[in-house]
Amino acid sequence: MIIRPAAPEDAGQVIPLLYDAIGSIAYVLTGTDNPASAIHAMSEWYKQRNNRLSYENVLVAEKDGEAVGAALFYHGSRIAELDQPLLDRLAAREGIILASFPAESRENEFYLDSLAVNPACRGQGIGSRLMQAFEAAAARQQYDRVALIVSSDNPRARKLYMSKGYVSDGQIDIAGADYDHMVKRL
Repeated sequence: MIIRPAAPEDAGQVIPLLYDAIGSIAYVLTGTDNPASAIHAMSEWYKQRNNRLSYENVLVAEKDGEAVGAALFYHGSRIAELDQPLLDRLAAREGIILASFPAESRENEFYLDSLAVNPACRGQGIGSRLMQAFEAAAARQQYDRVALIVSSDNPRARKLYMSKGYVSDGQIDIAGADYDHMVKRL
């Protein structure tokens, strides 16, 4: 297995993984509650630069030529800039006017937006390898605080994050679901 930077042509394999990982947040970002429409919109954003869902912000875990996992991340100080294209699309296409999306990240942290592993490949260390790559990217950019959110309904992921040294520092509500905000100092 290799961990590599994503490319636009990975959308067909990576977006279904990210869609499964972010759950109802996909509907908030895309302005639809239709799964096929949400995946289509996410795929279009993924192929473009300079937005939250862009391939530029993704590392792919690849095994035998197939994307089996992905990590989507960016610095929290960039969230307004990265979200603006999505907000503009919601206003233009869906008539949904939002000043911002619910805050997941904070200004002072390198943020793991999504960590996704193909269900058939879970338990093989892929999530741990992607976490290591995320933290290494933060360190290379000289960030000393990393963060993520985890659904209160996902004890397996929470256990993984705690085993990696993350601690909960509060809860947030996004799209009617509760998430723990977890942080780690590098």
